[in-house]
Amino acid sequence: MTASALQTPVPELGRLLKHWRQVHGLSQLDLALAAESSARHLSFIETGRSSASREMVLRLAEAMDLPLRERNRLLNAAGYTAAYSARPLEDAHLAQVRQALHHMLRQQEPFPAIVMNRVFDVLMINRSGAKMLAMLGLDAGGGKGPPNILRLTMRTDGLRRVIRDWERAAAHLIERAHRQMKGAEAGDPLRALLAEVLAYPDVPESFGHENPSADALPVLPLEFEMDGVTLSWITTVAGFGTPQDVTAEEIMVESFFPANAETEKTIRALMAEEA
Repeated sequence: MTASALQTPVPELGRLLKHWRQVHGLSQLDLALAAESSARHLSFIETGRSSASREMVLRLAEAMDLPLRERNRLLNAAGYTAAYSARPLEDAHLAQVRQALHHMLRQQEPFPAIVMNRVFDVLMINRSGAKMLAMLGLDAGGGKGPPNILRLTMRTDGLRRVIRDWERAAAHLIERAHRQMKGAEAGDPLRALLAEVLAYPDVPESFGHENPSADALPVLPLEFEMDGVTLSWITTVAGFGTPQDVTAEEIMVESFFPANAETEKTIRALMAEEA
C-alpha cells in the first residue's frame, strides 16, 4: 500500500476552514484565539480528528467575517442545517427589503439607480436608469434572463462603445468583481462570469488578476458619449447593514450622481419630457 492510500481524507468542513483561514492570512492560533478556542482543537477539526459543534462553526465563521453564504456552507459541511435563508427577492419574507429598495430607487430620481446581486444581474432599476439604458441603445429587460452589468460593460456591442476611456472604467468594475470573489472556489458563479467576460475580444490581459487602482482622483467619473452629448457620473454602491438573509446581504444598490452641471441639466430636461 502506498503512503497516500493510508491517508485519511480531510472532511469538507476541515478543508473549507483551512481554505478560508489561509485566504485571510490567519494561523490556526490566530483564528482559534479570535473564536475563543484553542489551536489544538482547531487543528483537530481541520484534520477531521474532532467534530465541531454548531456554535463553534458559527464562531469560526464570525471570527473570519465570512459572507452568510459561506457560513451556511460551513454549517452544511459539519452536518448542520443552514443558519441563514437564501430566498428570492420576490419572496414574501423579503417584502420589507423590496419596499426599502423601491424607496431608494424613487428617491434617486431623476438620476439613475440600479439594484444588482453579487454577480451583477440587474434585479431592479428606476425609471431614469431604464431611460438612460434605452438612450444608450440597450434594454433593461426582455432578454434571456436579467441584464448583467458586467457583461454589458465588457461586450463590444454593449457599453464599451459609449463609455469614454472604457479601459479605465472597465478596469475598476473588474477590480470590484475580483474583490467580491475573494476566496471563491472553482464552482462560484462569479468566477465563471469573470472568466467569460475576460475572454471577450480585446479585453486587456491585465484584467485577469487583481490590480488595485492608483488613480489620484477620490472617485472615478463614468462618462457616456451619445449623439454628441457627454453624460458624466460618479456612483455610490450601498447595501444592507445588518442582513440576516443571503439574498439581502448580496444586494448592491448603485446610484448615479451628476459629476457636472451639464449632465444634471441634460438629465433633468430629459426626464421632464417623460413626465
